[in-house]
Amino acid sequence: MLPPTFSNRAAIGGTVGAILTGSFLIAPAHAETSTPRTGYETSHGARWTSEAEETDFLTTVDKASSRVAVQQIGTTAQGRPLRLVSIGAHSAPTDPSHATANTLLLVCTQHGDEPSGREACLTTIRELGYARDERTRRFLQRTNVLVIPTANPDGRAANTRTNSQDVDINRDHIELKTAESRTMAAVLRDWKPDTVYDLHEYTPTVPYYMKDVLSLWPRNLNTADAVHKEAHTLSNSYVRPSAEAAGYPAGDYGIWTDPETGEPIKQTAGDGQERILRNTLGVKNSVGLLVETRAEAITPEEESDPALNNRRRVTSHLAALDGAFAYVDKRRGAIEAATTASRLAGLADRGPVYLGGADNDPASEDEILKDPPCGYRLDAAQYDDVRDELALHGVKTRPVPGSDGEAFVPLRQSARALVPLLLDDRAAYNLTSGRPVDDC
Repeated sequence: MLPPTFSNRAAIGGTVGAILTGSFLIAPAHAETSTPRTGYETSHGARWTSEAEETDFLTTVDKASSRVAVQQIGTTAQGRPLRLVSIGAHSAPTDPSHATANTLLLVCTQHGDEPSGREACLTTIRELGYARDERTRRFLQRTNVLVIPTANPDGRAANTRTNSQDVDINRDHIELKTAESRTMAAVLRDWKPDTVYDLHEYTPTVPYYMKDVLSLWPRNLNTADAVHKEAHTLSNSYVRPSAEAAGYPAGDYGIWTDPETGEPIKQTAGDGQERILRNTLGVKNSVGLLVETRAEAITPEEESDPALNNRRRVTSHLAALDGAFAYVDKRRGAIEAATTASRLAGLADRGPVYLGGADNDPASEDEILKDPPCGYRLDAAQYDDVRDELALHGVKTRPVPGSDGEAFVPLRQSARALVPLLLDDRAAYNLTSGRPVDDC
């Protein structure tokens, strides 16, 4: 018989199983003793799921459920697989060209020493795959759920924040130097997810910065207003209330607050850096959210029992994740309207592009391209050096007639705001310095 704490999803996640206080339900697969369990679950939270256990777990779920498909989409520097799990109503959508429903992507454990998000993602894959209730089926009929269960396998194996090349992959979503970030860029390009949910953990600073769940939307100023509004709604109207309903205090990531008044007193991580995934998502027209749970022990009991602490780290993620599923279920139309309008806006090629600033930190005059060029010209050597990265970003290019290998990158495309961030010599993390072209 399974340990009581892990006998069903509701036990694992407090309110998990009832998405947004019962408005949407993932029926737990706890009645079947043959249901696969993660190493984390079988140890009652005493240890994290190993790489081999993850492989066995996903293989079992894939074979048992036609609505789940596990694909290897990349390989790390140390040879570990990067996987994408896709989940549908009857059969798993494995080809993005055939996916017509709203798409939700979960990115789990970009930082290898933040394992609780991975555990939440693995159990979520199982529950969606094994669920028999009609509500879940209806949800999956209108939603493609994608999961990257371990975004940084080498870092997870070493229990390090960075990957095996000592790169923080959550600072590599513009330059794409690593296999991990390149793989994620390809998923974003091919699937064009409407909503992306990025699971992390954080270290508290007592007494100013210590809530169980923290979240933050794209602050980058190139995020379309409607997408920004939806991401803020996801955070403050769904994820945070869902966590708090389960007993986990929630707040904004990167903001210290006065414990007496609740007023913000210090900003520590509120910038709009385009290379961070939550900001890259906004620039790429997706509703994105970073969600962090508190890693360190809260109570003396957790300090003396690491398993108890581990369980709280995972259950708080699951409680917050319920809010994300409820958000997609209830606001599907608004989400699709926002992301579609954002993608189409680039084709109009109007308005400024911001090379700096954030929604809480106005850009300076020299950080604003008020009248951007109509595109950038790359010489043959430049284009040869960055063509793969441009392709992974989904940026369209065309050859320059009569030249010897030169390319022109227009701003008039869905990725309009991204182009200057990649090619303007004033952009902080550009791939190369293209020559601005004003007469197209």
